[in-house]
Amino acid sequence: MSHEMRALVKARPEAGLELQSRPIPTIGPDDVLIRVKKTGICGTDVHIWDWDSWAQRTVPTPLTIGHEFAGEIVEIGGAVEELKVGRRVSGEGHLIGHTSRQSRAGRFHLDPETRGIGVNEEGAFAEYLRLPAFNVVPLPEAIPDDIGAILDPLGNAVHTALSFDLVGEDVLVTGAGPIGIMAAAVARHVGARHVVLTDVNPTRLELAAAVADVVTVNVAEQDLRSEMRRLGLKEGFDVGLEMSGNQKALDQMVETLVMGGRIALLGVPAGKSEVDWSRIVFKAITIKGVYGREIFETWYKMIAMLENGLDISRVITHRLPASDYQQGFDAMKSGQSGKVVLDWTA
Repeated sequence: MSHEMRALVKARPEAGLELQSRPIPTIGPDDVLIRVKKTGICGTDVHIWDWDSWAQRTVPTPLTIGHEFAGEIVEIGGAVEELKVGRRVSGEGHLIGHTSRQSRAGRFHLDPETRGIGVNEEGAFAEYLRLPAFNVVPLPEAIPDDIGAILDPLGNAVHTALSFDLVGEDVLVTGAGPIGIMAAAVARHVGARHVVLTDVNPTRLELAAAVADVVTVNVAEQDLRSEMRRLGLKEGFDVGLEMSGNQKALDQMVETLVMGGRIALLGVPAGKSEVDWSRIVFKAITIKGVYGREIFETWYKMIAMLENGLDISRVITHRLPASDYQQGFDAMKSGQSGKVVLDWTA
């Protein structure tokens, strides 16, 4: 095996990425080496490409980026017992510490020492990835590499959607990006009565309707309350999943929720937002901020759902060889794509 690999690198503190030759990582006793087959491009990767203020504060250069992946174990560290060479895997991209109260209590996703592959540490947009064995998630044969490569964002959707009991409930999802679409699909899969997905992008709403059995509303052209009346919602939605980061969407969600409604908040607004807290207080609304995935409960839940009929495959709209990464990022930035998957075996 050559000692070099192809990797997509944030080489300098400026916009863009470069496909470079980099050394294959060496692993420690508690690590595995994964031959990466497929990777998904995330909105975070677009921020790193653009080198916005968040990326400038957060990402060291040079760095191999990327954190959504599926591949196969090709080497295991001396202390690794449960995993074998040849195993198909994905993995949790949040590298946790083990000293905080949250981590020691098993609430790994809340560990303040967390570092992210492809953001703070060497990432997965490469032919090989070093990962702690603790972070590895084996893939059942029923889950193909394309889907394995987007389990990270599906996990965000599952974590958000399962924040509150959805069985028999009416759910409003604001933001029809890929994670919003997948969250809507999960809500339907677990037994929500009505799921309404709002956005102003007709392409994304069309994609949502192809992926999941949901009602789509273009709030730039349609009246949400008219749609609610058509569905027979007398008092409002029971649960809101805010995935857009748009303040107007959150305001509309607050206004259309029932008294005592619940909101799971994944969307991140740019900068500070004006919030009418009195409206939230007087409607007795519960708001939960959602970050990442529950390690590893979300992984168990989403793999079980995928094995039990949850189908989010149509959210992938572009499949490209890794060498065509520019085309993939252009698709992501266009607002006309779902998930974009890069193939590192081509």
